Amino acid sequence: MSDPLLNLSAAEVDIDGSRILRGVTLEVRANELVALMGRNGVGKTTTLRALMGLRPLRSGVMTLGTTDLVPLDTAARARAGLGYVPQGREIFPHLTVEENLRVSLVTHGIKGSAARDALDEVYTLFPILRQFVARKGGVLSGGQQQQLAIARALLTKPRLLLLDEPTEGIQPSIIEEIGDTLKKLRASGRLSILLVEQYVDFCRAIADRFYAMDRGVVTISGPIADLTDEVVQKHLQV
Repeated sequence: MSDPLLNLSAAEVDIDGSRILRGVTLEVRANELVALMGRNGVGKTTTLRALMGLRPLRSGVMTLGTTDLVPLDTAARARAGLGYVPQGREIFPHLTVEENLRVSLVTHGIKGSAARDALDEVYTLFPILRQFVARKGGVLSGGQQQQLAIARALLTKPRLLLLDEPTEGIQPSIIEEIGDTLKKLRASGRLSILLVEQYVDFCRAIADRFYAMDRGVVTISGPIADLTDEVVQKHLQV
């Protein structure tokens, strides 16, 4: 078995004096899609924010390949190969679809033919964005905004894509499209994906492995085939 692309070990994070992550350990290997699951408020989003440097790590190990992420700021982590789509998407509502995407290109110094090729690639993955290039991000539907947010993150050419609740508030047909796109990305061999998600059937359809969290710790993990109804009832249902 190959060494993990992402290694998070014994991670602890405090917020306002309260311990939120209590020794979280997980890994993502190359070309793998891993689901991080759990009820609301158990530390899933905090885990992603800690990986991006948006929450300081109190203690623990955090590496991407051979790169120690702990001393790096958020921008340096992005340059090292982390892409992040936060919960709520956080697109620029007053910019057009194309302008939202070009912000990512400019930020990462991607120009000329490389920029054109990168845009063509995300328009191929998300055809609706090509149709709406001149439309303001704020008037897109929730599903279209989610596709825009994922496309924007992909323009940075990440080695590991972090997705926080991509199905939240999205109609079923768009959820299926997003799932198909994530499977294509994983199958392309170019990146791995760490997915925070509560929609069990979505995880079962696209993930290779899963971790379940409760109160800041990982309580169970395994191949996605082990995510049985019994496991869901014990570890994930309210």
